[in-house]
Amino acid sequence: MRGSKPYYRTGPWAKTRFTGLPNQDDSYENSLSLYQDVNGSGYLSFFRRNYKLTRITLTSEGSIKMFRHNGMDWENFFEMPANSCEFYGVCGPFGLCVMSVPPKCVCFKGFVPKYLEEWKRGNWTGGCVRRTELLCQVNSTGKDVNVFQSVANIKPPDFYDFASSMNAEECYQSCLHNCSCLAFSYINGIGCLVWNQDLMDSVQFSHGGELLSIRLARSELDGNKRKETIIASTVSLTLFVILGFAAFGFWRCRVEHNAHISKDAWRNDLKPQDVPGLDFFEMNTILTATNNFSLSNKLGQGGFGSVYKGKLQDGKEIAVKRLSSSSGQGKEEFMNEIVLISKLQHRNLVRVLGFCVEGEEKLLIYEFMVNKSLDTFLFDSRKRLEIDWPKRFDIIQGIARGLLYLHRDSRLRVIHRDLKVSNILLDEKMIPKISDFGLARMFQGTECQENTRRVVGTLGYMSPEYAWTGMFSEKSDIYSFGVLLLEIISGEKISRFSYGEDGKTLLAYVWESWCETGGVDLLDKDVAESCQPLEVGRCVQVGLLCVQHQPVDRPNTLELMSMLTTTSDLSSPKQPTFVVHTRDDESQFRDLITVNEITQSVVLGR
Repeated sequence: MRGSKPYYRTGPWAKTRFTGLPNQDDSYENSLSLYQDVNGSGYLSFFRRNYKLTRITLTSEGSIKMFRHNGMDWENFFEMPANSCEFYGVCGPFGLCVMSVPPKCVCFKGFVPKYLEEWKRGNWTGGCVRRTELLCQVNSTGKDVNVFQSVANIKPPDFYDFASSMNAEECYQSCLHNCSCLAFSYINGIGCLVWNQDLMDSVQFSHGGELLSIRLARSELDGNKRKETIIASTVSLTLFVILGFAAFGFWRCRVEHNAHISKDAWRNDLKPQDVPGLDFFEMNTILTATNNFSLSNKLGQGGFGSVYKGKLQDGKEIAVKRLSSSSGQGKEEFMNEIVLISKLQHRNLVRVLGFCVEGEEKLLIYEFMVNKSLDTFLFDSRKRLEIDWPKRFDIIQGIARGLLYLHRDSRLRVIHRDLKVSNILLDEKMIPKISDFGLARMFQGTECQENTRRVVGTLGYMSPEYAWTGMFSEKSDIYSFGVLLLEIISGEKISRFSYGEDGKTLLAYVWESWCETGGVDLLDKDVAESCQPLEVGRCVQVGLLCVQHQPVDRPNTLELMSMLTTTSDLSSPKQPTFVVHTRDDESQFRDLITVNEITQSVVLGR
């Protein structure tokens, strides 16, 4: 078939032209002969020396098949390409060939088949067209704003342009503000690829490949969200009814099962000598001290249970942390907390006096903190006046000293993993003490980071690498400290803060404040008169350095302590990742970066 050039791929990026036949041990006796069958497919035939007839067929689709005659019939012993996705442009413009069994063509999200009837018959070469046309303007708002849908495991389409000097964020911004840019992909080691014309010859693998982000009209995602909400509501209601009956049955079984378990099962497992330095309290002693856990003695509600005030017979006041059976903190976390805290002693760490275990009850007994936790002051309209700027600065430095002890100065290198305002307790002299070590992890020797498949902590305080990939290190606590520092300065809670019509997050607001005024105007207005502007501005800059997206850009604990206690020059922070978009755009931006990684972990927000 002269002029015919069948192409096939040998890998995700390569295109190879067929240039020869499989190796044979014996040569051919006669020259090739050209025939045409009734279907219009051409084929070449030749004889071997052993007089076995072999036929090569080039189909109208461009595939090559080889047959050998066994004396009775033709046997197919060679064919290429093996997969129809290896044909160039088999799915047409904006069509995606999925390497499944058998392979199939689908349209990218937001696109529909151009010729529906042909598409249904398996003729996909016409490709796909947009369902909703783009209204692309650089300063568009509302429903006119374009968004990007990310598709994973892709062999990038043809006809791309290189912009290799850009990083991932610059690649995204470049495409976002260029209305002719239809898609982009940032590939490590290669750089930024952008497409300004139809996406042609796209293939999706089961694994591997690259992440391709395609420009869509915002309504494409909004419509999906409404549809998903309706479906999710229906499914949730059905599951609720089913789970209600299942939960009742499970509860009945559990009650019957627990009737046969000794009340002292936990106590037999956990002996006082296992945790030297801590006292073992009897349950009756705790019940008497807390008046049977009365509501009048309740100090607050934590992530893993309630905290109660108590008074022992000798008059000593205590705080009792009562772990809820449904809290998620089991024996492992409980053991972790009491064993770890028994080995940690520092002025800025809360001191545990002992523990109590009976049946399913798990109790930790702490020294009583007269002023409770930092959040009771910081987020109360009246009590926040009691902590002026000098006190807030002392609290910031105290927390940093406690963190330095955990990371560098203790016998164990400890990563807290849940540093937040409610876990900072204040004694009668307003000295801060870090508490709640149920999620803490210890490092041995020269270890500096670890990976977990169970991501636990508090949303807003978790560092990006920990929330998305489960990787945590000293720099994860530094990120949490940065958020905590900015909350102490501003008097605003990160999970509740929203500023302006765009609903800016706290980190976005802090960044703008630092860029415009050096961060001085960020200080809580109720205590602004007590501040030293240069000190406040420096703390804001330190906070921004702590919440940098890349761990390498954040200071370590020693550097952090130096920044807070000296007047040495500070480096300029980069714009934090989480302030690139407003809250309305946050979900799609999360999809754009690395949300696919978090499917390996279980996120337990508190």
